[in-house]
Amino acid sequence: MWPRFLHTKIYFYTLMALFLLASCKSKKAVADGKVNTGITARKIIENHYKNQLSFNTLSGRLKIEYSDGYTNQGFNVSLRMKKDEAIWISAPLGVLKAYITPDRVQFYNKLEGEYFEGDFSYLSDLLGTDLDFKKVQNLLIGNAVLDLREQKFSTSILDGKYGLKPKEQNELYKILFFLEPKNFKIANQEISQPWNKRFLSMQYSYQRVNDQVLPNKVTIQALTEDGQNNIDLDYKNVELNRNLNFPFRIPKGYKEIVLK
Repeated sequence: MWPRFLHTKIYFYTLMALFLLASCKSKKAVADGKVNTGITARKIIENHYKNQLSFNTLSGRLKIEYSDGYTNQGFNVSLRMKKDEAIWISAPLGVLKAYITPDRVQFYNKLEGEYFEGDFSYLSDLLGTDLDFKKVQNLLIGNAVLDLREQKFSTSILDGKYGLKPKEQNELYKILFFLEPKNFKIANQEISQPWNKRFLSMQYSYQRVNDQVLPNKVTIQALTEDGQNNIDLDYKNVELNRNLNFPFRIPKGYKEIVLK
């Protein structure tokens, strides 16, 4: 049986994974995968926001590999999602179930007889950067975690990818983005807070589902003063726009998990 602190970490990383999901409809930018050395930062950003997922529901399987330097764990969950409204996950035999909405996170663990209800504050602390539903959603669909349209960037080309770096870096946050020239999805994004030794990096590979591009694998690295957490997320058997239900009820008699 896993230690309780490990259960808690893994549950929250699982919840993170299931925001794989949303965005608005738009005319997609088409590219041949070759780097355009003359492209401007403005055009890169414009194309990034044109290439968004478009769907009502999403379902599939998610394989999670987790390591914190002391323990390695791997497991699979089922996921169901309704765009911008609900995310539901279930481990085999229902030993873990979770139900997430933009303002609420809930899960219960049958093995420990425990449940949790709360917001994104613990997840923000765990990954070392302020997060909300929109930011987590962006992280997991291959979008920039921050709105690239709100500041000016300089461009570069490295390893066949477009690099974006703010012309004026925020004193509290240092950010860096690399985008795929083929679809203008995020290849890698980094957020660091040097003053308190926090660093978050996410790398992506992609797959096509119903002629749309969504993550196939996401690799997360989170560094804090307390150590390093590594998470690999593999999405399998993803289907779009099925009729789904989201059964969830916390069993009576379970003990509430209070995070400090």
